[in-house]
Amino acid sequence: MTQIIVLPHVELCPDGTVIEAAAGTSICDALLENGIEIEHACEKSCACTTCHVIVREGIDSLNEAEEEEEDLLDKAWGLEPQSRLSCQALVAETPLVVEIPRYTINMAREGKH
Repeated sequence: MTQIIVLPHVELCPDGTVIEAAAGTSICDALLENGIEIEHACEKSCACTTCHVIVREGIDSLNEAEEEEEDLLDKAWGLEPQSRLSCQALVAETPLVVEIPRYTINMAREGKH
């Protein structure tokens, strides 16, 4: 199991937490399985940006982002070089530190997709 440190998020995880995930699990699934209700409006199909996270440590251990994910990330609120869509980022063996941005843009719901 791989350790994921989730930094504090005002609504979803006010105190931050540490969770465990099996290698090959998406960050999104790991968060949801541990009671952190990250938004995933497109049901994890890589069609929106609501599950955007910033991987503060360990990003090099994740699978490489596909072009479709990269294109969507360009539309994410608060985009940073370490940004990933958590539904597409698969956990490896390296511990991660993940930040959930304060805001999200729901491309599906807001009719912008």
